[in-house]
Amino acid sequence: MRVGARSSIVIVEDDENIGELLGFMFRRDGFDTVMLRDGRSAEEYVAAGEPAAAVLLDVMLPYRDGFAVAAAIRADPRWRDVPIVMLTGRSLAADVERGRAIGVTDYVLKPFRPPALLGRVKSLIELARAG
Repeated sequence: MRVGARSSIVIVEDDENIGELLGFMFRRDGFDTVMLRDGRSAEEYVAAGEPAAAVLLDVMLPYRDGFAVAAAIRADPRWRDVPIVMLTGRSLAADVERGRAIGVTDYVLKPFRPPALLGRVKSLIELARAG
């Protein structure tokens, strides 16, 4: 069973190549994808859009960083339980702790293995749906 059937994944990534890879990978597995390139667009989407099945979020973004976006997601009651996966090259323990304190669900370091990332995100979606 495909967890992603008729589910959407919000991908917030300013690196076009990584964004395209992520979009392709999740669309191939049956997910709809929303691609956003900066933190401001992500915050606007969360404020106006329907909650997604999950959010993949880079830390280093133009306008608003991933931590600010994650905080905005957790502050919106409609999005509060949506899994957030930080996808970043920043591996400092302080960054990981900051993300966890905001409510980030998982923290994946770049470079990542696409099949492993897909499996993690699908598991997080299943757990969120199980409630």
